[in-house]
Amino acid sequence: MSSQPNIPFLDLVAPHAELKAELCEVFCKALDTAGFIGGPMVQGFETDFARYCDTAYSIGVNSGTDALRFAFIAAGIGAGDIVVTVPNTFIATSESITQAGGARIAFVDIDEATYNMDPAKLQHYLENECEWNAVAGKLTERKSGLRVRAIVPVHLYGQMADMDAILEIADKFGLIVVEDACQAHGAKYFSRKQNRWCTAGSMGTAAAFSFYPGKNLGACGEGGAITTNDENLAKKCRMLRDHGQSQKYYHDVEGYNGRLDSIQAGILGIKLKQLPKWTEQRQAAAARYRELCADGATGMGLPYEPEWSKAVYHLFVVRVPNREEFMKNLSSVNIGTGIHYPIPLHLQNAYKGLGYKEGDFPITERVSKEIVSLPMFPQLTAGQQQRVVSEVMNFATAAA
Repeated sequence: MSSQPNIPFLDLVAPHAELKAELCEVFCKALDTAGFIGGPMVQGFETDFARYCDTAYSIGVNSGTDALRFAFIAAGIGAGDIVVTVPNTFIATSESITQAGGARIAFVDIDEATYNMDPAKLQHYLENECEWNAVAGKLTERKSGLRVRAIVPVHLYGQMADMDAILEIADKFGLIVVEDACQAHGAKYFSRKQNRWCTAGSMGTAAAFSFYPGKNLGACGEGGAITTNDENLAKKCRMLRDHGQSQKYYHDVEGYNGRLDSIQAGILGIKLKQLPKWTEQRQAAAARYRELCADGATGMGLPYEPEWSKAVYHLFVVRVPNREEFMKNLSSVNIGTGIHYPIPLHLQNAYKGLGYKEGDFPITERVSKEIVSLPMFPQLTAGQQQRVVSEVMNFATAAA
């Protein structure tokens, strides 16, 4: 067993230690006022998060999965509809589609450089697998006869998908765009059409965020939010999260128990003030990794960040040809790693019924066998990164 200090894949202790007094005050305030559900802390966080995302509305909910599901339902997506997304993501993206009244998933492959939805593959699917019914005014998939209603680009690992291209395709075919921004709090995209930097969550019809503890903006439990500029959609999401109520005991629709509780909202409000600093620290750590790996001696494929992107590095994902040995070597010297994600969604047992098979999405399948996530968190030190890269170089030398 190595005697070297542990470098965790993710450190959730340090940021909470820094903010412990403020976080404890939130709990005490909730106890003193019995303000556990709704109220000023939830409303305050929603206002601040909407401002942060440059949107008109933010609706706090119980999780990122709820955020996606409620956004789909509020947008009118349900049985008979197809929603297009990517197989290189966590299952919350896809399960929220089928849980929105039985909508069906269709996958398209990713761009090998960014790991996000490839607009060319999206266009190919819509043009070659679907047909436009001019009389009905809808796009249907030839195989199923179901109509295609929405696109879900996933801003994976903290980098936004190519939204200009995706939105142009959506406009062409009359489709809704819901951003899965669960890993991209504060990520930026330079829109050539708008000639400005846009924030994740502000470009689609709606967007979903997760506040799972390990996210860049994480609660001390579960949490999520929907952002949108559509007043009607925001109103529907508020009802859906609270049993379909427009006011207490007046149920306009059947809804869900999907509220963001006050304690988590208060905690998120405190952390949101720190998020710009934490984002800069993550970006600095990513730049440092690149600098340390500049001579190519590590044998790793580094993340690609296009000129139109300002990624927030929820994860720092590299590619290696011999992943098991690579991870085993780092583990032996107390360096944590992760895989996001080892089995593409189209090959998961949960989706056998969709009829996909190995080889259908070759880029996703190839990437899934090679990706490794290195330690990445705001408090990651230069010394820790130096040690990570030194150990990677030692492994590369020994393997050569």
